[in-house]
Amino acid sequence: MAAKRLSKLELRFLEVVWAKGEASIREMQEAFPKRDRPAYSTVQTMVYRLEAKKVLRRTRKVGNFHMFAALISRDAAQRTLVEDLLAAFGGESRPVVAHLIGAGKLTLEDIQFAEATLKSLKNGEAQ
Repeated sequence: MAAKRLSKLELRFLEVVWAKGEASIREMQEAFPKRDRPAYSTVQTMVYRLEAKKVLRRTRKVGNFHMFAALISRDAAQRTLVEDLLAAFGGESRPVVAHLIGAGKLTLEDIQFAEATLKSLKNGEAQ
């Protein structure tokens, strides 16, 4: 499946669907705090756009509303975001890592996880 470019708002709707397995437009709308809640028609428009992008699909109809499920995984969406971020830095990860360290967003546990992941990839490639 080709990488899908998703906005922050679209990702927020997808987070609801990923958490619940499937969700209605109303459930996606109500996942927002009251003060930041978009209008139902806005959510509906965005959901239909996600459906057109083949990111969401209608799974069933309950009464007079539809339930939607994700066609892409959270991992696939995150992978696309990371690839886009790296592309903005010419494919170099060092400036991103340096920023994360400088901003205090990268912990020792994160570094240990990265080391373990690199080691397992290296061992997997050698086999």
